[in-house]
Amino acid sequence: MHNLSTEKYQLSEAEIQQQYAVLQTRMQNDAPLTLLHIGSQNTLVISGVKHQPISVQLLHIGSDKTAADYFHHQPPTPDEMENAIMAVEDEVIRIRASIPDGAQLCTTDLSIRDMALIAGLAEQAELSMSLDTMERTFDRLASVMLGRPAASEGIPEENSFAARLLILREFMHHLAFPSIAIMKQN
Repeated sequence: MHNLSTEKYQLSEAEIQQQYAVLQTRMQNDAPLTLLHIGSQNTLVISGVKHQPISVQLLHIGSDKTAADYFHHQPPTPDEMENAIMAVEDEVIRIRASIPDGAQLCTTDLSIRDMALIAGLAEQAELSMSLDTMERTFDRLASVMLGRPAASEGIPEENSFAARLLILREFMHHLAFPSIAIMKQN
């Protein structure tokens, strides 16, 4: 069973801004980039073209905050998840206009890397998790919410994992990202 302790995922905004600059230098083209980092209390989104971010957005949703605000059972009940979905959707949709058209979604977020591995991707320096792969992982979580043991689905039992997966799902779905590139931190 995976243990996704929140502490190992914490980065400061300055560290995330630095990761954005590093990722921009690694891009092979001048396509816009959106960097996503899901923290425990907030989610940071940096978008831009080339080396200059044009938008830095702080979403008031994070893995621990969302879990504490909406999940009163472990695993969360379907009604708790539905309420969390509505709140996360509202936060994600409010930044839609700040995401450049054609942006590539990237992250150096270790929690998202762990989700990709749980989803079945093989470990390598750069991973690409499709929306479909993420949705299949969310379906596994839904099975757990309906009574299937988390161990049989190979997913963590922690509500912070459920919240983190929910945030990624709503972000990709509502902002129309077909995949997320997951890079190792330098």
